[in-house]
Order: sequence, then structure tokens, then C-alpha cells
Amino acid sequence: MSKNMSWGGRFAEGPHAATAAYTQSQSFDRALYKQDISASKAHASMLARQGIIPADDARAIVRGLDRVMEEIATGVFVWKPELEDIHMNVEARLIELVGEAGKKLHTGRSRNDQVGLAFRLYVADSIERWQRNAVGLCAVLTKRAARHKRDILPGCTHLQPAQPVSLAQHLLAYAWMFRRDTERLDDTLKRVRVSPLGAAALAGAPYPLDPLGVAGEVGFIAIYGNSMDAVSDRDFALEAIFCAATIMMHLSRLCEEIILWSNPAFGFVRLPDGYSTGSSIMPQKRNPDVAELMRGKTGRVYGALTALLTIMKGLPLAYNRDMQEDKEAFFDADATVESSLRIMADMLDALDFHTDRMRKACSLGFLNATELADYLVAKGLPFREAHHAAGQAVAVAEGKDGGLEDMSLDEFQKIEPRIGRDVYAVLDCAAAVRRRESPGGTGPRSVERQLKQLARWMSNRR
Repeated sequence: MSKNMSWGGRFAEGPHAATAAYTQSQSFDRALYKQDISASKAHASMLARQGIIPADDARAIVRGLDRVMEEIATGVFVWKPELEDIHMNVEARLIELVGEAGKKLHTGRSRNDQVGLAFRLYVADSIERWQRNAVGLCAVLTKRAARHKRDILPGCTHLQPAQPVSLAQHLLAYAWMFRRDTERLDDTLKRVRVSPLGAAALAGAPYPLDPLGVAGEVGFIAIYGNSMDAVSDRDFALEAIFCAATIMMHLSRLCEEIILWSNPAFGFVRLPDGYSTGSSIMPQKRNPDVAELMRGKTGRVYGALTALLTIMKGLPLAYNRDMQEDKEAFFDADATVESSLRIMADMLDALDFHTDRMRKACSLGFLNATELADYLVAKGLPFREAHHAAGQAVAVAEGKDGGLEDMSLDEFQKIEPRIGRDVYAVLDCAAAVRRRESPGGTGPRSVERQLKQLARWMSNRR
């Protein structure tokens, strides 16, 4: 058993080996090293600015922290499990490098506010990566959509044929989802970029600290309003993981469509070899494993959100050690979201659309029934009567195992005399798509407006 330098003075002995192994976090929270060191450099500079430690000591601390950063980055840093976490490992090495000056770094702060700031910095960095990847995915979706403004396929509700839409419209629906995800993260960042440093353990510090100056130096926009809340808050991580879960939900929906479309029964897409796998027994198989795995990994991120909500739900003020469990959940969600966004963009870019199969599928399922109803409204029927008449026509066509476009004019006029020969132009699915130019609709001009809106938005993001 060994003592811990951060709190060992009170104890005659250190923790049992099993206890130390159970409570340590340095095996995973070392991922925070860049953020922890950046925050510590800002803290040291502030201590000197405020006259709390000598300027020479602060300069020595900053130089020493830069050395520690280099050692960790190059893999020569020696991690000491007995020091529990990233923070004490860095501080111990700093003291080895610069001596007594290094012992002054922790003046005016606790590990509670120290870890809070390092974790917030990490979450902010992660969010910015997610945003870049989400914008990149939007770019791929809009690029593919621009090529398919006039290609049509069945639009579904309840996974049943509903109305014809353009492939561009279908792809752009996902672009708008990932745009919302990006903007949702903008709002989350406002609450992530709040520095808790200066709250110390829970009650604040007796030194003339400048928390706002530290916040500005690390790129944050505000400081805490209450020191007890500052060290016990993980709302910022919860919000970020919620956004991550929403991104994964959108990705999973897109995966589901790719999986369906790649089935030969649909035949709407062909997955490239690089995003498919085969079968160990069935030589003909081309399995959409990447899309399936991404759909499955969505559950991991949901699990991270549930885990952190459960961790926080029963905690009294202020800091509690349960909160150490927040890191691994977030790290896993972070890695899952970032890799999924990148892989989806690459997979979509390589996807081969079979637009002839899509167009052919529009002849199944009476996708032009609404066109007939709208046609009858234009002839003067109230919509409910028009809807009823169109339903009767569907029943007649279905009984003949054909489509509405296969019915004779005489058959139409037995249902509604106002139907004329011009109905056949209306029943054309491509024409139906062209007519829907309302805002956000599937018509070519509406799709072009969407493409321009998204292009402006992506340009502003860059």
C-alpha cells in the first residue's frame, strides 16, 4: 500500500491494492491530458497576474507543463497508477521537472473544479469535431442530391408507397436533419463553455483569483454562477451526449434505408465492396454490415446517456466520486459519433444508385392516387368527394391488377363524369413530382432552393 501525494497526509497507510485499482481513473482519463495541461497553464499565468505566486514560478510551471505535454504526446511519459488520475500524474511529473515551483500550481483550486474545466474543454473539442463531420456529411448529401433532382422513387409513409418524390428530396431530408444536429450543438456549446475554475472544492477560494480571465484564455465565454453547482454539474456532458444520441438516431434511420434499398427486392442501391461483407456459407451474399453495425452502435450512445442520467439522479451537492464514471461513457459516445459520421459520408459518396429501379417502383402501389384526387378538386369537387372517387378508381384498377394509368376513360367516367382525357398527363409520376413546388416540396425548383439554402449554410459554417 502506498500513500497518495494529493491527500495522503491524513492517512497512516494508503489504499489496498484492489481498492486503488478499483478507484483509479488514469487508465482512461489520460485522454484529457491536452485539456488539463492547457487549463493548468492558464491557471498558473493567472496566479502570477494576480500576485498570488511569483512570476518566475509561473513561467517555470508553464515551461514544465509544455515538457509534460511533449512527453505524453511522444509516448515517453511514465504513468503511475498509484497517483489515481491524469491530474496528479501531470502534477507529480511537473514537480520532478521544476521543483518547488511546481508545488504552487494547485494554489486556489481543487481537483473538483480542475477536472470540471478539463472535461468541459474536452467536450467542447469533441462537439466541434462532430460539427465538422456533420457538415461534411451534409456536403456529401447535397452533392449527391444535386445529381438526382429529376430521378424519382416511391416516397413512403408507414413504409408503404405514398407519393412519388425525387431522390434529391429524399437525400436532402437527411441533410436537414444533420443541419439541425449541428445547430443544436451550437446551443449546447454555450453551456459547455462555462469555466468552473475558482470554485475550488465547493465553497470558492480565499485568494484574489480571476476566473473570467482563465475562462477567456482557454476560449470559454463565461464562468460559474454558484461554486457548489459548478463542481457538481454534468449537465454539459448530458446535453452533449443527448445531441450525440440524436445524431446517431438520424444516422440509424439512414442506415435502415440503405439496408432496405440494398436488398434485391428493392434494388435501389448497390453497396460498394468496401462497405459490404460476404457470407461464410452463402456465396451470393452482399451484406450491408457497415450500415447494420452503425445502426447497432446507436444503442451504445443511448446507453451512455442513460448511464450518465442514472449516475447523476441521486447525487447530493456537491462533488461525489460517482461522477468519475462520466468519462468513459462520454469517451465511448465521442468515438462512436465521430467515426460514424465520417464513415457514413464516405459510404454515401461511394453508393451506386439504381435510378431505373426506383422509377419502375413508382408504378407499384398507386402512388398517383393523390394526383387523381387533386385533379378532381381542380374540376370542382370538394376534396372529401374527390378522395372518395379516387379510392373507387384504385379499387377498380386493383381488381384488374393494373394501375390507375391503365384504366380506360370510360372506366374513369363511370366513377366521376368530370374526368377527361387530360387525366392521363396528371397521373404521370414524374409530372406529379414537378407540380409540387411548395416551400420544402419535392419539385425541381423547390429542391434547387433547398440546395442553395444548404450551400449558404455550409459556406457560413466553414
